[in-house]
Amino acid sequence: MAGPGVANRGAITACVILAVIMQALDTTIANVALPYIQGSVAASADQINWVLTSYIVAAAIMTPPSGWLASRFGRKRVLMVSVAGFVVASVLCGVAQSLTQIVGFRLLQGFFGAALVPLSQLILLDIYTPEERGSAMALFGVSVMVGPVLGPVIGGWLTENLSWRWVFYINLPLGVIALLGISAFVTEPPLERVARFDWFGFGSLSVAIAALQVALDRGEHLDWFGSREIILESVIAASAFYIFLVHTFTAKNPFVDPTLFKDRNFSLGMLFIFIVGVTYLASLALMTPYLQTLMGYPVVTAGIVLGPRGLGTMLSMFIVGRLIGRVDIRLLLALGLGLSAWAMYDMTGWTPDVSQWTIVSTGFLQGAGLGFLFVPLTTVTFATLPAHQRGAGTGLYNLSRNIGSAIGISVVIALLTRNTQANHADIAAYVTPFNRHFLDPSIAHALSPYTPAGRAALDAIVTTQANIIAYINDFKLLMLMCLVVMPLLLLFRETPNAGGSSDHAVVME
Repeated sequence: MAGPGVANRGAITACVILAVIMQALDTTIANVALPYIQGSVAASADQINWVLTSYIVAAAIMTPPSGWLASRFGRKRVLMVSVAGFVVASVLCGVAQSLTQIVGFRLLQGFFGAALVPLSQLILLDIYTPEERGSAMALFGVSVMVGPVLGPVIGGWLTENLSWRWVFYINLPLGVIALLGISAFVTEPPLERVARFDWFGFGSLSVAIAALQVALDRGEHLDWFGSREIILESVIAASAFYIFLVHTFTAKNPFVDPTLFKDRNFSLGMLFIFIVGVTYLASLALMTPYLQTLMGYPVVTAGIVLGPRGLGTMLSMFIVGRLIGRVDIRLLLALGLGLSAWAMYDMTGWTPDVSQWTIVSTGFLQGAGLGFLFVPLTTVTFATLPAHQRGAGTGLYNLSRNIGSAIGISVVIALLTRNTQANHADIAAYVTPFNRHFLDPSIAHALSPYTPAGRAALDAIVTTQANIIAYINDFKLLMLMCLVVMPLLLLFRETPNAGGSSDHAVVME
């Protein structure tokens, strides 16, 4: 029953919001700790990003069935199991002693965390009246964004003063409080009769996503299609996806309703949210090693300069909430893509000498661009979709964003590794004993190609320069992705009631 008659409504709100913040916090809190985790578990630069992608992929796979599980077993039960499992997996991540262990436990964390955001939102929609839902969803949206804002700052402080393991242990007190509150205050509504879940369709799509992600994560390390493993994983991904497509178009009640894609706005929205997932989290995955490895920032400083991205997103979300319904949504989306592209363009001119103010201001504008994309994009994506299809559409929409994030991280890190090697070879070709610059005594003294110490110093300089150029190439790629899709905004159909979709205007996780 919705409305003020619900007992302990304030306590219920606090508990589910805490669960949302806990889950959202983990999207960024581990980023600044990655170099420390890498050293602790002896992982390479591309391998350590499995800590990020494993979590995202598991969450992506388990988000679509979360609504069915809640209808079948009860939303309170599923939410409590999700919180408890998330906390246990977090503790296991903290005690992990190898890369295999931490990636496996991050998979568990994503598996259990997938249902936290959609079920919490569902509970809030249920306990507030239609007139109050706008305010409730605004609070929900802020809680979703608080985690990414605080994540780098809290993660940096915990890593510097305690250990990287505490970026996972922090979920224990938060989770226990949320679990006790949900157990005490949330009531279980009557179970609904639900249709059978298409486990075959879900399973084939999950296998395709998992195999593709493993191939992307391990491809650079194994020389791509020069490896039998990568070929096998690619064949499995393609075969599973083919089976999923055939099943989708032949089954009576498939996991994905193909008629969803007859709606032009929904199809375009799936593409754009995929691009948003690629550009935002991939750029964050690049920024952490850039700040800490290339620029030598302490972990706390790195967390602080990354924090304003989230502040920019929060501020722009408040602004865009007032503009929706008054301004053509396509203009808001163009502004969001433009800000994102400009931020990436600015990053292509960075060197390790860039000022902290430049990093903060560029990050703030990139975050603002994200805010101008999230809410308008969700609104226009679902504006023309029939009400009975919105539940299934929301699951696919979030799946597309998560897949984009995981693929984006894998691709930019693989390109970073490969381009660094290629750039190193190109630059090193000019470093010979006959280079006229070695005639300068001051240079020849410190960087002599005739001594082991000089050659080591030269190699370090060449590697750094090669790495800087590789980062520039990645930032340029992300910028081009934002620019290339901008003309497609003209294909969105504007609707008179585009601003009135408050129930799902902040379905972003």
